[in-house]
Amino acid sequence: MTLKALGLNCTLAPSPKPSSSQKLLDQLFDALKKRGVETESLRLADLDIKPGVSHDEGGGDEWPKVRERIMASDILVMVTPIWVGQPSSIAKRVLERLDAILGDIGDDGRYPTFGKVAMVGVVGNEDGAHHVSAELYQGLADFGFTIPAGSSAYWVGEAMGSTNYIDLKETPENVAKTIETLASNAAHLAGLLKASNYPAPLKGG
Repeated sequence: MTLKALGLNCTLAPSPKPSSSQKLLDQLFDALKKRGVETESLRLADLDIKPGVSHDEGGGDEWPKVRERIMASDILVMVTPIWVGQPSSIAKRVLERLDAILGDIGDDGRYPTFGKVAMVGVVGNEDGAHHVSAELYQGLADFGFTIPAGSSAYWVGEAMGSTNYIDLKETPENVAKTIETLASNAAHLAGLLKASNYPAPLKGG
């Protein structure tokens, strides 16, 4: 049984600019690959993702192809920088566009995202990694994704400092351990759900 993971790099920097978010995403991917998971990533700053809450906002909106890849994956990996203590505007836009999933709930009460696992990674030069993770995980759970046990993978440097995650010559031991734990739990959970997805909710009360 092959599992597939889609990574969304929510950096504000378009390619080919360096990206600490991409570094963390690549590390999460390396950990997933060791567990047999196929991976692909998108840098959303390179795409025209329109504001809105529908599956397709028209006018060259590139969200539909992102959504198609999300629906074809078993694991969604979102990595974002911290800006003013918040997820990036691009990460927030992902949540806004995922809101359309609520219109796809079947008559049996099942979301099309049931059985998909979500992972979150956060980097930044200020406090707020737990807050950012909480915002993203809450939204992803609302839209039907399942959250694996353990912490999100994150690194925060000195507040207003000049060192970014991409500048580190070595990954801090605790960050490396968290990456491995998150990837292990996510791959395990995704495998279980792919083999036996959630049942339809019981009717009545």
